[in-house]
Amino acid sequence: MAHDGYRIVLLGPPGAGKGTQAKLLAEKYGIKKISTGDILREAVRKGTPLGMKAKKYMDAGELVPDDIIVGLIEEQIEDAHSFILDGFPRTLVQAEALDRLLAERGKPLTHVIFVNVPDEEIVRRLTARRVCPKCGAVYNLIYNPPKNDEICDICGTPLVQRSDDREDVIRNRLKVYRESTAPLVDYYRKRGIFHEIDGVGKVEEVFARIESVLR
Repeated sequence: MAHDGYRIVLLGPPGAGKGTQAKLLAEKYGIKKISTGDILREAVRKGTPLGMKAKKYMDAGELVPDDIIVGLIEEQIEDAHSFILDGFPRTLVQAEALDRLLAERGKPLTHVIFVNVPDEEIVRRLTARRVCPKCGAVYNLIYNPPKNDEICDICGTPLVQRSDDREDVIRNRLKVYRESTAPLVDYYRKRGIFHEIDGVGKVEEVFARIESVLR
């Protein structure tokens, strides 16, 4: 089908599997995947002016301000015909800034896809995550458990749970997420480009639901 490309925002709580779905979409449709986390890390690594500004906030454990994030996103979408945004926008201010940027280019968003997963399921998924403190391998006791109980397959080191994967921390992250995203959901619903899909199930089942929205 002829169209002028997909410009997608992927919303969803932490642990909803957005990163995995964004990667699959990028591969299958040849869309540029723009993940705020990746861009920030990359900008910091390269020591770009925006990266250096962002680093100050990241080092202090604070949220990077909207104008810096928007600036980084602008650099990324400059020449991209199709893209998928993962982790942006997070606030109404960011959503409005994104709309302005895209309106200037005459390339508005085509889809906002909300991968919804109930809090209980997210807590179950994230508290099952284990990492190897030595080689960095990541496991999930539900989806891809290590061969031996909580021991790294690769280097044999006992696995640990990251402090931000504890249940109380996850519940707090979800509360913050729901509060900050609720206005975004309303904003995009009014625009008529909002699609909510069920994020529970196998990766390929969730991907099929996203594809049916794109079709």
